[in-house]
Amino acid sequence: MKKLSDYRILIVDDHPFQCVHLADLLESAGFGSADVASSAEVALDKIGLLAYHLVLMDLNMAGMDGVQFIDRLAKLHHNPMLAIVSACPRRIMNSVALMAKEKGLAVLGTFSKPLTIDNARQLASQLRESRAELAKPQLRTDVGTVFDRASLELALDQGHLRAWFQPKKALASGRIVSAEALVRWQHPEFGFMLPGSFLSAVHRHGLDKALLLRMLQDALRAHLHWRQQGYRMPVSVNLPTQLLDDPDLPDELEQMVVSKGVAAQEISFELLEDETTTIQGQYYMGASRLRLKGFGLAQDDFGRGYSSMYSLISTPFTELKIDRAFVSGASCDEGRAAALVSSVQLGRQLGLQVTAEGVETIKDLEFLRRIGCDCAQGFLISAAVDIDGFSQLLALERLAMDSLPS
Repeated sequence: MKKLSDYRILIVDDHPFQCVHLADLLESAGFGSADVASSAEVALDKIGLLAYHLVLMDLNMAGMDGVQFIDRLAKLHHNPMLAIVSACPRRIMNSVALMAKEKGLAVLGTFSKPLTIDNARQLASQLRESRAELAKPQLRTDVGTVFDRASLELALDQGHLRAWFQPKKALASGRIVSAEALVRWQHPEFGFMLPGSFLSAVHRHGLDKALLLRMLQDALRAHLHWRQQGYRMPVSVNLPTQLLDDPDLPDELEQMVVSKGVAAQEISFELLEDETTTIQGQYYMGASRLRLKGFGLAQDDFGRGYSSMYSLISTPFTELKIDRAFVSGASCDEGRAAALVSSVQLGRQLGLQVTAEGVETIKDLEFLRRIGCDCAQGFLISAAVDIDGFSQLLALERLAMDSLPS
């Protein structure tokens, strides 16, 4: 694995003292010598000549500001990772970071000036993790790849498009309490692919229902597999809400579950918040019928998309899943923290189980525990794994629990 000293770093700041300060901190954290650019224009020239791994940048600079710099940088062939280090208000930095991500740039973090040695060490840790993840061949995300309908149908039929499972932990007990089925594709040519590579093609070819049924089939098989090993492990499956336009869908899903000898209470459907039904009345009909049959119903990615407070209180949800945008970094961001606390309180007051998505740091996990969140998902706990990998997680947890003094 690449050493920290091997990474090429560029500092972009129009204050010479800040450049020296940042360079010294980075060296103290284990990085090598960093290059310096006193303006965004100079930085773009340097990046055109040398491929940098990481750019630390201010936002409020004379001439071209940091926002304009990011816009120009996103158009270059080589896109380094970014870290924003600025005296700007946190909400501005968060907005700019979101803009950068939407333009295809990786943002390792946003830091208020002056940067501290702890910040520099955090940056080092995040850089190692990010580069390690990018180096894994199975994390291929060829968004530009176009898949035809026949290849997708074949992948669904042969099980190359299949469910992997991410654990959800209860914060009170620390135990894994359920699994979410997430689609992955073991492609014969491109290797292991994440959904960003192919979900748009699935939707474009009208295969959302076929994918839903595939995921439910895999979820039922996994649930039964873990049950044979002595674990009761409910599973949730993502359900695009436009599929509820079909009035027969709840009956079809129930029949699949019952035919496998699984109780409806062991399966939850997560309604994707950034999608909406064509016929609003069918949405409420479908959601209500799923609940009447005993299925759990989760509002997924709460906080973004098309949902509203009215949708939350008028749909018979059993769980509220808070979007990662409010969770990641909430422990050190007053704005995110306020939104997260409000969302948790709202969910609890409505009698819903509250789950935080995208938990990646111990600090965020501890913050969620303090504010009364019920459950957590995220890379800190585990990425999605296959059925056997999930079995290993359960076995390790059981072994750890059994070793505790009674």
